Amino acid sequence: MPRLTPQDGIAVVTGAGSGLGRALAVRLCAQGFSVAGTGRRRSTLDQTQALAGPLFQPLPLDVADAAAVREAFAALGPVALLINNAAVYPRRDILDESGESFMQTVAINLGGVMNCSRAALDQMCLTGRGRILNVASFADIAPLPASAAYSVSKGAARILTRALVADLADRFPDIVINDWLPGMLRTDMGIPDGTPPDTAAAWGVQLALDLDPALTGSVFEIDSEVLPPRGLKGRIKDAALLRRRRPRRLDRPD
Repeated sequence: MPRLTPQDGIAVVTGAGSGLGRALAVRLCAQGFSVAGTGRRRSTLDQTQALAGPLFQPLPLDVADAAAVREAFAALGPVALLINNAAVYPRRDILDESGESFMQTVAINLGGVMNCSRAALDQMCLTGRGRILNVASFADIAPLPASAAYSVSKGAARILTRALVADLADRFPDIVINDWLPGMLRTDMGIPDGTPPDTAAAWGVQLALDLDPALTGSVFEIDSEVLPPRGLKGRIKDAALLRRRRPRRLDRPD
């Protein structure tokens, strides 16, 4: 199957100053990719660079600022891979939330995905080839307490993935776009006994480098595809044909 290589262009990882974003950037650099990592604080990006090495380029940037994103991406050169990872999880009870604070979260978790995807697509559509991997969540299906803004924004970002696919898949089949849910992580936004970010990043990078057009529109959780629901007629047809749907799985990383 076709895979991205360092010769295809630059990889961009948003939210690369800590946690999963840092782990993804470090792993991509270890595989020879030039990586531009975004974050709002230069100091944390410098820490990522110390781990990733000279192939990592710190890119201080607020992904909610559309104009700044356009300018930054235009200066990077050919972007072959975008991993939309940046997100905030303010943990505010709805009675402590205001319209303004709610929309600040939406601006990053949804607006940032849109801004960065749109900027990357300006370049990918010129070559007809590229990869966008959106780090997603099931928070919209079962919101936790004090997570209204996070749950709504992350759920809307999953709809945005499907909307991008609806607009682009027929015209640009070699621009592969899908969602990846890394599971509960041992990060500031996660839980103490979650999966270490380095472990999750091994799966994420493997998926991000896969250019198989059949992945477009798919959803993966950790290392396995999440199959879409099947209607009653489809289930009956599958049973009649003795056909069993099997989710795709990623290879076990080294």
